[in-house]
Amino acid sequence: MTSAVTAIEGVKSPPTPKIISSTLTAARLGRQYFIDLVFLNTTRLFAFLVLALLVAILISLLIGSLPAMRAFGFGFLTSTAWDPVQEKFGALVPIFGTLITSFIALLIGIPVSFGIALFLTELSPTWLKRPIGIAIELLAGIPSIIYGMWGLFVFAPIFADHVQPWLIKYIGPLAIIGPLFSGTPQGIGMLTAGIILAIMVIPFIASVMRDVFELVPTLLKESAYGLGATTWEVVWHVVLPYTKVGVVGGILLGLGRALGETMAVTFVIGNAHQVYTSLFAPGNSIASALANEFTEAVGDLYTAALIELGLLLFLITVIVLALAKLLLLQLAKKEGAQT
Repeated sequence: MTSAVTAIEGVKSPPTPKIISSTLTAARLGRQYFIDLVFLNTTRLFAFLVLALLVAILISLLIGSLPAMRAFGFGFLTSTAWDPVQEKFGALVPIFGTLITSFIALLIGIPVSFGIALFLTELSPTWLKRPIGIAIELLAGIPSIIYGMWGLFVFAPIFADHVQPWLIKYIGPLAIIGPLFSGTPQGIGMLTAGIILAIMVIPFIASVMRDVFELVPTLLKESAYGLGATTWEVVWHVVLPYTKVGVVGGILLGLGRALGETMAVTFVIGNAHQVYTSLFAPGNSIASALANEFTEAVGDLYTAALIELGLLLFLITVIVLALAKLLLLQLAKKEGAQT
């Protein structure tokens, strides 16, 4: 009898459901914490991988351009010479062409893109929004070489025969801007390249603007309309302040394509290593110079000069993005001061 009682007392009682539930909860929390930790470290790795790739590209460009840096120094930025035979190289002409054509593209593309986005979000009938939106997306998907071929064989002859003579006749004699529209109508040149770039960047800028305009709460716009505001006042005082970050992002997307565009510009810019005051004259850009001459570069100095051009294009893009970020920060500070 005593041994039986002792045996019964030695048996442990089974765990209660509350203890089992707590154990399962702790195990589940531990597993979830481990998964979150793996996810955090994975995304962090991807982020640092992008940064490492950017630094690697910069370092490779620096190493590749060292011979040209040693040979020309800062004079490489101010020289217009480009003579592979005598190994004299300068980057002023490609830099000038890149900046001018990109400026022309944005000067034309931003207002047109804004008008397209405004029409699609505020003024267009419902049945027309979808076809125009699809057409814009199709334009964004056309390869750049198609734009270049169309610009060379279709746009340039029409531009030379009908548009450039009119500009030379009526705008050329003006005092300040006249020299920009003087010369011989050739069809190809800086202005043609800028217009082709504008046609190429308009779909990107317009698509981004349209998407961010549609994100504006309807209540804000209806409140402005209820106070008697016109459509333009609603867009200027409600839509644009609410979406300025997205609008600037779309413009930068278009600017990035304009700065780095290669084939389309190569077809229509003329590829001349000279600086002219006239926009009708041929010129060159950094991307076009790289596309035309990199496969023909003979010698370390010639190759290093082309790589330094790529480095300059990289730095120009970084500077433009930094200036845009500073602009957004200044706008945010002004909003805080007004509040």
